[in-house]
Amino acid sequence: MAPMAGVTDQPYRLLCKRLGAGMVVAEMLTSDSRLWDSRKSQLRMIHQDEPEPRSVQIAGTEPDQMAAAARLCVERGAQIIDINMGCPAKKVCKKAAGSALLKDEVLVRSILNAVVSAVEVPVTLKIRTGWSPEQRNGVTIARIAEEAGIQALAVHGRTRACAYKGTVEYDTIARIKESINIPVFANGDITTPEQARQVLAHTGADAIMIGRAAQGNPWIFREIEHYLKTGVTLPTPSSKELKAVILEHLHRLHDFYGDYLGVRIARKHLGWYVQRLPMGAQFKSFFNQLEIASEQLASAQEYFEQLIEGEVMAA
Repeated sequence: MAPMAGVTDQPYRLLCKRLGAGMVVAEMLTSDSRLWDSRKSQLRMIHQDEPEPRSVQIAGTEPDQMAAAARLCVERGAQIIDINMGCPAKKVCKKAAGSALLKDEVLVRSILNAVVSAVEVPVTLKIRTGWSPEQRNGVTIARIAEEAGIQALAVHGRTRACAYKGTVEYDTIARIKESINIPVFANGDITTPEQARQVLAHTGADAIMIGRAAQGNPWIFREIEHYLKTGVTLPTPSSKELKAVILEHLHRLHDFYGDYLGVRIARKHLGWYVQRLPMGAQFKSFFNQLEIASEQLASAQEYFEQLIEGEVMAA
């Protein structure tokens, strides 16, 4: 599962891992450890009781600071350090971090060398195919990464300028895979098990990374895993399973964040879950007005029990 700020927190990582994700990565963390004392950063930290391997992603622009952050993350339980050079968000790129680093190959090399030298755990890297269609240097960056000792490379098949629009460059991912000998994870617009198999075949990648398609759909991981192994498509989750998993997720969010913040973060996850379900928009609107954790749980339970009853009646 791709690290996604505001999405892949500990409650969701644990859920996706249980539902078939081969590896999950903690939310992006700034390399400036002076900012780690905030509650937001503390909640994003990797936790010792999480399932292995414990991977945490860091972002920054200064080699020494990135190296220091990597060492601190390992001290706190990280078993893999992932470096972000793929985020297209303006607030990240305006600090010359994330995918903005792809414009400076010398700095990329310095950061990778510094982080790899600083820790004894594997270091991985997430990139895009380049800064823009005119500066598509993914193959060069991939070779720099391999030379620096990066152990695996995830590639989102678009440039930073393309953000999340336009066709994913699976051909570019294939060229990157051909140019290096370390494992490559293909990423970008993979939303079904069938697409997963097609992308693996087309790119020659060793694995795939799922991002936005997992929002509200943690089952996608087991569906892909099952399809790749058997060629058989699993049935969609029943309303009964939806109810069980979503209530589990809501409980985890409330416990992890506390009532005030947990209630607010639960709203976006619930919205993703129900967006394609019967009366989902209406229920989301009602749910978003609730201010108490117990009310959220009770309303979600009632909504899904109505779905289950409707399925029984239809049968």
